[in-house]
Amino acid sequence: MKAFTKEELEEALRAIESTISKCEKVQPKIKPGTSQCTLLMRRIKALNIASVLIRRELGEQLQ
Repeated sequence: MKAFTKEELEEALRAIESTISKCEKVQPKIKPGTSQCTLLMRRIKALNIASVLIRRELGEQLQ
């Protein structure tokens, strides 16, 4: 796997956190139980996982 620079990881983290925020703002407007709602919830969960993994990688790079 390609090693990413600290700057690349930080930029990716900013993009992911921005997308999470946008998804969370849309969430109340989507009818619960619809496929759109399910997709959005899964997308938010996946982005949160990615965020945690990038933060973990950044922590390891700083040590």
